[in-house]
Amino acid sequence: MSETPETPQNPANAETPENPETPGALDDGEHAAHARQLDAGDPLAALRDRFTLDTASDQASGDAGIYLDGNSLGALPRAVPGRIAEVIAREWGELRIRSWTEAGWWTAPERIGDKIAPLVGAAPGTVVVGDSTSVNVFKAVVGGIRMAGKGCTEILVDATTFPTDGYIARSAARMTGLAVRPVEPARIADEVTERTALALVNHVDYRTGRLNDLPGITNALHSAGALAVWDLCHSAGALPVGLDAHHVDLAVGCTYKYLNGGPGSPAYLYIREGLQDRFESPLPGWNSHVAPFGMDPAYAPAEGIVRGRVGTPDILSLLALEAALEVWDGVSIEDIRTKSLALTDFFLDCVAGYAPPGRVRSVTPYDHRWRGSQVSLECARAGEVMNELIRRGVVGDFREPDVLRFGFTPLYTSFADAERAARVLGEVLRALPEEGPSTGPATDPGPEPAGAGG
Repeated sequence: MSETPETPQNPANAETPENPETPGALDDGEHAAHARQLDAGDPLAALRDRFTLDTASDQASGDAGIYLDGNSLGALPRAVPGRIAEVIAREWGELRIRSWTEAGWWTAPERIGDKIAPLVGAAPGTVVVGDSTSVNVFKAVVGGIRMAGKGCTEILVDATTFPTDGYIARSAARMTGLAVRPVEPARIADEVTERTALALVNHVDYRTGRLNDLPGITNALHSAGALAVWDLCHSAGALPVGLDAHHVDLAVGCTYKYLNGGPGSPAYLYIREGLQDRFESPLPGWNSHVAPFGMDPAYAPAEGIVRGRVGTPDILSLLALEAALEVWDGVSIEDIRTKSLALTDFFLDCVAGYAPPGRVRSVTPYDHRWRGSQVSLECARAGEVMNELIRRGVVGDFREPDVLRFGFTPLYTSFADAERAARVLGEVLRALPEEGPSTGPATDPGPEPAGAGG
């Protein structure tokens, strides 16, 4: 049984109860004051100025909103517009083709990969940026199958996965003659066999915000001779990942959520250093050739992480992402995690204080070991509730059939944001006709994950 790293505790939950259905330790009039106190003591508060966000005066006047959807699209870092203007005017407008060498365009996928690497606990030379998350999932799954031992007949797929991962895994399995077996992440350690080539697992469940046990699941897969492929879309930039420390084989992730790279910004592929010389991409493009300008009809892969590339990089999006990543200068991912837990604890306490009893329940775990950086609340008429929240300036999102999602990006989300969002949620719920209480416990942690308690 693996050990799950200790999660730092935080000041926001020092006085709050575990159950949000119970009235909070603070009454309604004290939540806003407590938010101001927490913001005043927040060591990351100044990072908010690195982003283009609505001001406090805009929010107070009702002209702008609270942005709690960074788990879908991160806010705009202030450094990006100027950098892109420079790229367009000078590098594209003046240097033109010379920019592939003189402006460093050609090496951007590896250079920017090295900027992402420390955020996911990876060494330089193990992350390459380019293509979409879907394309990188395909590369990782098929490449992993090709590295698996002989006699493997199946791949395991997170049964709660984001649908695209499942679609691609099934397509890859059909192409390689393997079967797909959906398994709940908490059951993977028990379900993996010597016939399993790999498992594709989400680090954080996109719907519930549940954090899965990356160290324990990876160790269980390796013990059975299988590879571990992780989707980091909802964890990278929000919490420590530890790819190298936990010997993850392959990982993919997007960059437009907690990494704030912009809509459709390119994704990334991680290949553990010890596997790179064995990785055989199912998309052998000219950019990953050992001699890309030799135009040899026979494919020969480059050394190292470059073999994860495919075709010509999307330079404008890549360089926007590179500028966006400047906000991480001097920022510790451990400090990000501490604030993330403090924000989500505080938000849950505020919801307990403001929401009518029984109208919402959290499907996000309260135990810090199993919580990502979002809070998902189940309630009746959730789509209508979210529409009204957005109309009132609180931007989250809705997932069928009954889940409200609120993403907390510690780089720019304040405790005042969390308090106001909960207060408006309470107002919206009280204005709607009651359709019966939410059923079930205040939190639904599900079965104990592999490695829990270790």
